[in-house]
Amino acid sequence: MGTKVTSEAAFEADVLKSDKPVVVDFFTTWCGPCKMIAPALEELADEMSDRVAIVKIDADEHLDVATKYGVRGFPTLILFKDGQVAQTQPGAMPKSQIKAWIERGL
Repeated sequence: MGTKVTSEAAFEADVLKSDKPVVVDFFTTWCGPCKMIAPALEELADEMSDRVAIVKIDADEHLDVATKYGVRGFPTLILFKDGQVAQTQPGAMPKSQIKAWIERGL
């Protein structure tokens, strides 16, 4: 299953109207730390699929969405619950810390 890539057009359906919490990874293709955390997010998407969805959005391609949610650096993870921002985590971190951050927000 893994992470799903979303777009500005699909953001409402994929994130805001999701029936479970969603972690959005705001990334860019040129961002080294974004590439470093991608495998951890893929694993967590599978391991936690019953509790949370993990989607990625390219902030360069969908700048309006990144700007709307105050994303200034990459990667930035935002956990949405019931269409609202529950918590935000800028910067890369190890898989164990990402998982703990997600669990705190659930």
